[in-house]
Amino acid sequence: MAQIFHRSFNTISQVSIFGGVLFVAALGWALYALDGSPYVHQAGVVRDQPVPFSHKHHVGGLGIDCRYCHTTVEVAASAGMPATEICMNCHTQIWADSPVLEPVRESFRTGRSLAWTRVHDIPDFVRFDHSIHVRKGVGCASCHGAVDQMPLMWREHSLHMQWCLDCHREPADRLRPREAVFDMRWQAPADQAVRGRELARDYHVRSVTDCNACHQ
Repeated sequence: MAQIFHRSFNTISQVSIFGGVLFVAALGWALYALDGSPYVHQAGVVRDQPVPFSHKHHVGGLGIDCRYCHTTVEVAASAGMPATEICMNCHTQIWADSPVLEPVRESFRTGRSLAWTRVHDIPDFVRFDHSIHVRKGVGCASCHGAVDQMPLMWREHSLHMQWCLDCHREPADRLRPREAVFDMRWQAPADQAVRGRELARDYHVRSVTDCNACHQ
């Protein structure tokens, strides 16, 4: 029986198979890299807000404590957004006629809350409790970055599950004394490995990677 295909088709088919495998592998790697890129999780992206609130000015410059605006961060899952009355405690006297702050004054007059754009947003199927992390000695900057240096707010980290698990697997490396949780200028000491383990013992912190810890 005459040969239907030329012998070169053997080489072509082998190259095609190996090429296909390499293409699928490369595509998988590219999708994985894309999923972890700032293009997807938008780390470093500034969101439009009704008022250009500067943490750098209020926190870094004026030294306002996080808890003054985020009043429930120590006692609830949500850190809370400041009521307009909190803003107006100062801005009835400071920049009281500034056009930039007109949305704040309008909110105060009408009682309608400002529609802030969420920067740190996690899916509904993820449970995150600020109060627990505060009690365990996790600083604000560990998740939110150097907020006191942000003229406009952006997301410092991806908030992907892998990023959370990195901390949950080795929590001692990220712990600080509770009195330093809201200190944006706190720096880990040279013996953080030792101090972190001591804090983990004192604050009853353990490695938690069970699914139901965050997905309930």
